Amino acid sequence: MFADIPWTVIVLQLFFGLALGSIYVLLASGMSIIFGLLGVVNFAHGTFAMLGAYAVFIAISLSGNFFVGIVSAIIIVAVIGAVTEFFLLKPLYVKKDELLPLLLTFGLSVAVPDFMKIVFGLIGKPVSYPESLSGAMLVGPFIFPNYRLFIIIFTLAILTFLWLFLKKSDLGMIIRAATQESEMVQMLGVNVSRIWTIGFSIGVGLAALAGAVAAPMMSATPDMGVEMTMVAFVVTVVGGLGSLGGAIVGGLFIGLVVAVAAFIAGEYANVSMYFCMAVILLVRPRGLFGEIGRE
Repeated sequence: MFADIPWTVIVLQLFFGLALGSIYVLLASGMSIIFGLLGVVNFAHGTFAMLGAYAVFIAISLSGNFFVGIVSAIIIVAVIGAVTEFFLLKPLYVKKDELLPLLLTFGLSVAVPDFMKIVFGLIGKPVSYPESLSGAMLVGPFIFPNYRLFIIIFTLAILTFLWLFLKKSDLGMIIRAATQESEMVQMLGVNVSRIWTIGFSIGVGLAALAGAVAAPMMSATPDMGVEMTMVAFVVTVVGGLGSLGGAIVGGLFIGLVVAVAAFIAGEYANVSMYFCMAVILLVRPRGLFGEIGRE
């Protein structure tokens, strides 16, 4: 079957998979940070990505600049995330019931899209490609769409910045320490509650970035958050809950799987990622890079 397919077509499809996987990486990285720091499975993660898509639409409509729109989307949704964590999630931590934050985020994933439908209507809002990223780049026999190439390079830059922030900055090291031993960090005089708010903001900010970057390819719709939440959950589980490296590897892997499945049998493209998750969990229940749970 594959012998009859030109190798240039295969390479181009893999390129599309890397671009799609880059969006998945941004989504899953945010979910992994939130789970690793707060221990919360954020079922509203895709909802924040949807808000990012609408935020970039509004910002571009006002400013006319795509890159200003992306930055605005991150800031706006990160602030919304901080308010959500501080006023809604934080009061539930003291109850020591892991089910309560899950139910709250699930409720947000239902209520917020309905609110967006009231405000913006049911029809999606198209987000135009920036003129500087329109067209395609010719590299030998390959034609790479500029916007998808931008997604790959931009995601690499964001991940590099995130790695430097977590590894080199004082705040990043405190966040990593709070992820492992929050009680010890609290005893050292650090306001862990504030760190939780910052970490949640970073996580939903990455989700907003994924939604903003994906918006030109799929438009901003109220229901897009459902699919993005499921993708984030699949990628995070495949990579390992709480593992940032696992989110990166898992996102790229699932992106390639979906792209190849879409090329071979388009109707099974979405199913393919769930099949991969099931197989990986059968072989390695904690995911590719997940740690064994502590007692």
